[in-house]
Amino acid sequence: MPPIADLHHVPLPAGFVADDACVAPSTGVAFTEGPAADDQGRVYFSDIWNNRILRYDSKAGQTIVWRADSGRSNGLLFDPRGRLLACEGNEFGPGGRRRITRTDMASGTVEVVTDRYDGVLYNSPNDIAACTNGQIFFTDPCYGDRSTMQMQHESVYRIDPDGAVVRAISQPDIQRPNGIAVGPDEKTLYVVDSCPVRGGNRKIWAFDLAASGILNGQRLVYDFGPGRGGDGMAVDRQGNLYVAAGISQPRGPHETDDVPPGIYVIEPGGKLRGRIPIPEDVLTNVTFGGDDLKTLYVTAGKTLFSIRVSVAGFVVHRPV
Repeated sequence: MPPIADLHHVPLPAGFVADDACVAPSTGVAFTEGPAADDQGRVYFSDIWNNRILRYDSKAGQTIVWRADSGRSNGLLFDPRGRLLACEGNEFGPGGRRRITRTDMASGTVEVVTDRYDGVLYNSPNDIAACTNGQIFFTDPCYGDRSTMQMQHESVYRIDPDGAVVRAISQPDIQRPNGIAVGPDEKTLYVVDSCPVRGGNRKIWAFDLAASGILNGQRLVYDFGPGRGGDGMAVDRQGNLYVAAGISQPRGPHETDDVPPGIYVIEPGGKLRGRIPIPEDVLTNVTFGGDDLKTLYVTAGKTLFSIRVSVAGFVVHRPV
């Protein structure tokens, strides 16, 4: 792993980004997060500041408001049946519903999957991952007003197909969980641990994931400290992680500009393959889409970016 100061000068090797590809804005809004792409070329993504979910149609080149009151949604994901899972959070203003919902895309019916654990409201559901067996994992940090916390912990939860909710990871094993993803063999769960305080974690952890949902074997994949660490991430079919990380203008003494903004491609074993530069702060999340799952969509600041890549992504609603 190269020293963190060298990240400004670590281009991707040949074979990851398509020939002649360039990062281009797809559309611009306010504070974008949580992209999820369907198989029809449409990308759903959150605009947290404006409390809405937008839909970008890559074929028509148009963006519309798909849901005007999103409950301050953050991370989005299509489950194995093509239903849209949403982390409704508690940041950037009132109206956050602090729950996980599931939308049937054909009927529009919205189902509350979980809104409490042991009778207590979640902090601010942030990001979400799913397995083909129906298990769901989501992170529940608090990056906003911490006086609103009803829990004394910031954790990762598992929702089983029968609706049972289990606290899967918590302190002291992690500090503040953010992005989350399942590897293409569904035997590894990756968690971004990004704690924006002096000396806080800026790490990516891997956990062995059993078919039962039990996690073991925590190990460090990558450490972005002392720069701005990862936020959301995606995984390609070869198991490489694509992590939205870095910043040009540090927001306080808790972080530095040692990690420039971009999508960092990291092998499962922790080797940094390189960075796809993104010309905007602050990168938040990333997903794969397109007919061949070789279009990378990146939410950053007010913009949804896209770039063609050479390795197809792994998404649970579009198996090989």
